[in-house]
Amino acid sequence: MQASGKNAGLGLALVSACAFGGSGVAAKPLIEAGLDPLHMVWLRVAGAALVLSPLAWRHRALVRRKPLLLAGFGLVAVAGVQAFYFASLSRIPVGVALLLEYLGPALLLGYIRFVQRKPVTRAAAAGAAVAVAGLACVVEIWAGLRLDLFGVLLGLAAACCQAFYFVFADQGADAEDAPDPLGVIAHGMIVGALVMTVIARPWRIDWQVLGGDAAMGDLRVPALALLAWVVLVATVFAYLTGVVSVRRLSPQVAGVVACLEAVVATVLAWVLLGEQLSGPQVLGGALVLGGAFIAQSSRPAPVVAQEAPLPPVQDREPSSA
Repeated sequence: MQASGKNAGLGLALVSACAFGGSGVAAKPLIEAGLDPLHMVWLRVAGAALVLSPLAWRHRALVRRKPLLLAGFGLVAVAGVQAFYFASLSRIPVGVALLLEYLGPALLLGYIRFVQRKPVTRAAAAGAAVAVAGLACVVEIWAGLRLDLFGVLLGLAAACCQAFYFVFADQGADAEDAPDPLGVIAHGMIVGALVMTVIARPWRIDWQVLGGDAAMGDLRVPALALLAWVVLVATVFAYLTGVVSVRRLSPQVAGVVACLEAVVATVLAWVLLGEQLSGPQVLGGALVLGGAFIAQSSRPAPVVAQEAPLPPVQDREPSSA
């Protein structure tokens, strides 16, 4: 049962990474058509919150039971990652910002080891190191590199938020009254949408962009179709499968597998948007795949069962026949 559960979790983690990775190729044409990046993020999060609102109502008891978990998930795992990542993009190259964000799995291992004081498997640590090296090649960190300390700090803040996405997703999973992941995501999206409303100021959106078409490579695609993909597949479906995969795997393994998102995004940009892949990017993708394979091969340390102490032998006098 444990092996089948882990295989199912690994499959969900891969599906989630592919779904998350498809957000860029759908969002980029909308941004190039004139949509502000922050407005794109608000549409993504607010649209997902609207779709998941029935689930939020169904799990409304979570607001009373786990208010801090819901607030943390929405503020950090939804709004925090998006806001800090786009803020870092305004100061440092895209590749560097993306690499910094995906330091999240490595930071997650440090949090598990030194804050939670839980053991970290060697396979997970090695897989994270290999995946980060591969990501450096995928994003070609050396291209147009320039140092901006504040931009780097913003990128690291995005990485911290990404790391806590896995922490929040696993929160209370072992308890008897474990919060339903669907309810956590639904309420988290609502909190994230409220936060992003303050940051993005959506009343300034150029709604005419959504009424036309956007160029995806050589194709013209309705803008609303691209937005629907971002909301339904790259956000709702991606978050649902991602959180469930963390429950079936472990945060440290799921975090490394999530690095595949950057590889998927790069490959999809090559296929759909005509962006060329270089030799180092292909090598980097192979390294990320290798890192994910190493991480998922980890096995939890066997728990040594302690024998229950024998009941004390009570002296008794022999019964007389």
